[in-house]
Amino acid sequence: MGTHPVGHIVWDWNGTLFHDNDAIIGATNAAFAELGLEPITLERYRALYCVPVPKFYERLMGRLPTDTEWLVMDETFHRHYTEHRARCGLAEGVTQLLADWGAAGRSQSILSMYGHEELVPLVRGFGIERHFLRVDGRTGPSGGTKAEHMVRHLGALPGVDVRRTVVIGDAADDALAALHVGAQAVLYTGGSHGRASLEPVGVPVVDTLQEAVAEAERMAARAPR
Repeated sequence: MGTHPVGHIVWDWNGTLFHDNDAIIGATNAAFAELGLEPITLERYRALYCVPVPKFYERLMGRLPTDTEWLVMDETFHRHYTEHRARCGLAEGVTQLLADWGAAGRSQSILSMYGHEELVPLVRGFGIERHFLRVDGRTGPSGGTKAEHMVRHLGALPGVDVRRTVVIGDAADDALAALHVGAQAVLYTGGSHGRASLEPVGVPVVDTLQEAVAEAERMAARAPR
């Protein structure tokens, strides 16, 4: 495989390419109900959500969940998320953005903390798999951070220059994973975090994926060769 000198995007999936806010809130509230917690609104979710996910629950409960509570909530969340996601679709303009980035001779991939076995057929079902060099979801137990997965993901993409790689996601964890490997990042306000939660990370924050791609193009072009 040759090099990709004009830039590579690593896309996040949930809350970024896949507009699943309604499914996330529905599944989260189902998990909360298992422990008798009050339902949460999207606004409160965006203000408090963080990874690892048990820390998010700690912010709401005032303590970390026990191992048993975590297993119950995690299983409940994923079961309900699978039911709700059927009503969700790609974020606005995604199909054209992916096609245009590839048509310009640039490359892209997906790295998600969503389970790999569920992610791949979901991406394929939207007819966009052909745009990506690689689609990687989480393997192993849920609840961790993205940085270690990013190392493996980029390591499996020979020819991609990490310095000219831009991660686009909706969570601080996406930017931290990018910085961990020496890549750049743009954060998008349409998913799990609002602007107030994202700006302290110190990377560009945008309100649309069109803006995110434009920023990624500028960042990749300015990166050292």
